Amino acid sequence: MTAEGSSIDPSRPSIARVYDYLLGGKDNYAVDREIGEVFKRDLPGSVAIAFANRAALTRAVGEIATTTGVRQFIDLGSGLPTADNVHQVAQRHAPESRVVYVDIDPQVLIHGRALLEENDRTRVLAADVRDPEAIRTHPDTVELIDFDRPVAVIFSAILHHVNDDEDPAGIVRYWRDHVPSGSYFFVSHFRSGNNPETAEAEKVLQETFGRGRWRTDEEIASLLDGLEILEPGVVPASLWRPDEVDGPWKNGGERELTVWERLIAAGLARKP
Repeated sequence: MTAEGSSIDPSRPSIARVYDYLLGGKDNYAVDREIGEVFKRDLPGSVAIAFANRAALTRAVGEIATTTGVRQFIDLGSGLPTADNVHQVAQRHAPESRVVYVDIDPQVLIHGRALLEENDRTRVLAADVRDPEAIRTHPDTVELIDFDRPVAVIFSAILHHVNDDEDPAGIVRYWRDHVPSGSYFFVSHFRSGNNPETAEAEKVLQETFGRGRWRTDEEIASLLDGLEILEPGVVPASLWRPDEVDGPWKNGGERELTVWERLIAAGLARKP
């Protein structure tokens, strides 16, 4: 199910635009800011969640680009362009890296294509993450990605928007089965905390977008069945290979993560 013909509706909130607002972006409408303010008021750690997720993604892409030979990235549910996008991180370390961004939001397509029009190693396509076949066979993907060579497949903060009956594990399995050995999978996902904050956050997301599923560490890890989950495993995003600049050891001392930082998990896996 593609979204090429969809138009932007400023009267309805968009997941991508609400994330953009929480990250301090400008590509959002009043309806998105209204929902963002609900998160900020009722869930005051929402901004910390968004930044912890983004930082983990940046570290993962940087690690793949610097420690492996993988030079192809598919970013599923990429959201609106922000600071340190996947292509910027990857190409900073390995200029030959190629990136395909995928999102169903038409505004992502417009802004992404404007940002990348002078970068011939990136593409932005509008498609539904629940239709991986359409993504893999899309002309833009075929033009840029060589599926005979390892690929990094990124599910950053997207699978928690896929309900159980939409088979999120099947989506990951499709990509696992269609990329070669040596490919990498990065997943970040809302993490059940068995606390009031988790319940309230899930409720707000369901009421706003009609979807959203918090999962336990075990459930998140099960999405990566058939892959080798690398150290340190599926952990709170701030604890996924943190650095001393923005990690919990900032300023030289280890600190306890907030309950909010514990609500987003991250993990990196490799196809044997």
